[in-house]
Amino acid sequence: MAKVRRRRARDTWKEKKWYTVTAPSLFGEKEIGVTPARDPKLLSTRRVEATMRELTGDFSRQYVKLKFEIENVTGDKASTKFIGHELTTDYVRSMIRRGTSRVDAPKIVKTKDGYKVKIHTLAITTRRAKSSQQRYMRKIIEDKIEELASEKTFNELVEGIVTGKIASEIYHEAKKVYPLKRVEIIKTRVLEEPA
Repeated sequence: MAKVRRRRARDTWKEKKWYTVTAPSLFGEKEIGVTPARDPKLLSTRRVEATMRELTGDFSRQYVKLKFEIENVTGDKASTKFIGHELTTDYVRSMIRRGTSRVDAPKIVKTKDGYKVKIHTLAITTRRAKSSQQRYMRKIIEDKIEELASEKTFNELVEGIVTGKIASEIYHEAKKVYPLKRVEIIKTRVLEEPA
């Protein structure tokens, strides 16, 4: 019987180098983490997630997940760009109670500097609202978010969203229609960057 020679698998792990991933300048270029790669070219478009607590040290904003994408690599540092954010599902669920209404208002907006962003706003009423009131409230929220986005640059918009300032402005506008318990921007996604 012929002997079969086994080929030893090459250990590619040893060839990999570690790169430090940093947040965009908007978040103070703080270190998000480290990632391995054999070639720095393989890092581009790799996605990284971090919470607001990890970047700012603020425990009260721990439910905010920020999403980044590696943009370029210099030496052993990989810099990122902001591509969206999301609130944790358990936090969103904790806001909704029986006897209240949930008004979702997703809207695609354009910033002053040409970024196209999808923003999903959630408003929660104190008591159950009629469908006509919910429709009117959704329209007010969408108009307000479009107005705010058109007069801000991308960085100003992102800062307003993650700090909760924009949600607060929308709350004060929408509560005129029906008493609200809270307004949160639960999700954003960058759809298009200026050419």
